[in-house]
Amino acid sequence: MALRLRPGNAGSNTAVDHIEVLDEAITQIPANHRHDLLITVDGAGATLELIRHITKRNAVPGPRVHYSVGFDLEHRARTAITKVPERVWEHVWDRDGNPRDLDDAGVIELTGLLRASVGGDELRNWPADMRIICRRERPSSGAQLCALEEADGWRYQLFATNTAGKQLAFLEARHRAHARVEDNIRCAKDTGVEHLPSKSLKINEAWCVAATIAATIAADLLCWLRLLCLDRSLADAEPKTLRYRILHTAVRLVRGQRKRKIKIPETWPWALQLETAFLAAFALTAPT
Repeated sequence: MALRLRPGNAGSNTAVDHIEVLDEAITQIPANHRHDLLITVDGAGATLELIRHITKRNAVPGPRVHYSVGFDLEHRARTAITKVPERVWEHVWDRDGNPRDLDDAGVIELTGLLRASVGGDELRNWPADMRIICRRERPSSGAQLCALEEADGWRYQLFATNTAGKQLAFLEARHRAHARVEDNIRCAKDTGVEHLPSKSLKINEAWCVAATIAATIAADLLCWLRLLCLDRSLADAEPKTLRYRILHTAVRLVRGQRKRKIKIPETWPWALQLETAFLAAFALTAPT
């Protein structure tokens, strides 16, 4: 894992910071596992400098690095979308790998329209192997839409990739998995990363390194807890929920009659789930 604490006035599209974090993350991967890497970035990382940097890595002999980067829905892309015939939209896959109805969602590639537009190559400054994929779906209530989306009744999301071939539905599903990153960031904050102890940037940077290591270990332990000891809704609960319902419960350890007993407050709403977790843990085979 690579993490960088930046000043509060740092821009979200600062390519230099993105490149440094990316290189640090790749360097940490053992050389024998550093092959066919996929870099996924949200819209804040859709900078020409970052994509050019990844392209330069592929210019030297070695493992190929693929990217799937959120792309801005600006006027060139909106113009290209209006030229797409309705019949050429393709199905996207749901979480079970089944095609969704085209009335609900669709995917199309805009690379050709952008490369051969009336005004010339709209992607002339970008790498030649970059592809632009567009996904559309019916907007949820309260979604902030541009004028085109308001008129069409669709919400459009674009991403850029250098992966050749492959079905558009595969590329779209692969990029959609990036949404889990936001969940991981939120969980990391819930395990202490966001609690900066000082006004000094240097001290907070050191804290972030230590807290990130601790949060990573905590995330692994919570995964094992969910897998081996919890069931029902708690098996999918996030750290904040687990901390409140299970981890911080004030139980008592009572000794007597050569036995030790765990006393769980009967009035605690999740007393049964906590008891089940203890019994599941005690039933595990002792490590050897």
